[in-house]
Amino acid sequence: MIKNKTFNTFKHKKNILIKPIFYILGAIALSHFFNDLIQSLLLSIYPILQRNFRLSFSQIGFITFTYQLTASLLQPVIGFFIDKYPQPFSLLIGMTFMLSGIILLSIANSFIFILIAAALVGTGSSIFHPESARVASMASGGKHGLAQSLLQVGGNLGSAFGPLLAAVIIVPYGTKNVLWFSLIALLSMFILYKVGSWYKNKHYKSIKEYIAKNKFKYSIKQIFIPIVILILLLFSKYFYLSSISSYYTFYLIHKFGISVQNAQMHLFMFLFSITLGSIIGGPLGDKFGRRYIILFSIFGATPFTLLLPYISLTWISIFTIFIGFIMASAFSSILIYSQELIPGKFGTISGILFGCAFAISGLGAALLGHIADSTSVNFIYKICSYLPFLGFLTLFLPGEVPLKVNKN
Repeated sequence: MIKNKTFNTFKHKKNILIKPIFYILGAIALSHFFNDLIQSLLLSIYPILQRNFRLSFSQIGFITFTYQLTASLLQPVIGFFIDKYPQPFSLLIGMTFMLSGIILLSIANSFIFILIAAALVGTGSSIFHPESARVASMASGGKHGLAQSLLQVGGNLGSAFGPLLAAVIIVPYGTKNVLWFSLIALLSMFILYKVGSWYKNKHYKSIKEYIAKNKFKYSIKQIFIPIVILILLLFSKYFYLSSISSYYTFYLIHKFGISVQNAQMHLFMFLFSITLGSIIGGPLGDKFGRRYIILFSIFGATPFTLLLPYISLTWISIFTIFIGFIMASAFSSILIYSQELIPGKFGTISGILFGCAFAISGLGAALLGHIADSTSVNFIYKICSYLPFLGFLTLFLPGEVPLKVNKN
């Protein structure tokens, strides 16, 4: 893999990070927990929104598409901007958008207002993700896989607990109870203000110096194929995960006749397994190499995805836990591999990868919703079961031999 000595630490004349700053990593992971918990509420209350507003599967998919589109289009732009002009309090601004989105969602009385709320939530995510990845790396002390895994664990836990809290707080009492989650957004804003103050006081100057010194070192030709492969890997991972996050509850309700709350508990178990997979992905990538973890985490899920449409409810619960655990271990390794491939562009590459992940999820949700309307929910799991086969493309990524530096 490409060696990236300049990114091992953020250095200042009198201050060198030599070990992780865990209170900052903990704060940013907790904020990621709150951010993704709010995001997952939108997905979790789809059955309620469908019933209250008489929505089709295509409209459900379009809600996800709107949320994911705002996140995906803005993230690369925001990542590029913060590479050139670091913004210590941008995370606080992002959470303000999230707060506005959940307030509007709690009082929405039409499909249009739901879409606007989804767009506000997506905008908040577009700001949060690339900058939180930067802050995690700033506090990593060189252990980037560990730092990114902690960050991803926070987000995945939030995604897992969203359906659980929705089942307890929102499903029995209605969408107006979404407003209670504004308190979570306000708490997160306080935490992010403290993180922004640390960023500004300790590292704002060193980040600007780092950006000025580290320029793009490789030709477009050298990185084109690896970047295309990474995007295809993200496509296989997030298109499949979109089929679970958006339609899993409908699949269980329609095929097995279980209640909405029971279906949300199954979704919680799947999302919680993603959290467990995120814990191990980064540290194992640090130790054994990113390519091996990427290969295992995508291609390794193939046996379970192929069998999923044909098994009983009990086995579905078990198989989706394995799928979530295996596939979740990829993203930290993909993110760090990309940053080592393109040093000096932390915000940009984070924004592009997070943006691609959101765009793929949004397009996947919209397309799969149309397919489900035309055929059945069960059919989408049959066609998506082959996606993890794309994991074999990992074998074509550059290995331990560094790319040639462009001298022109």
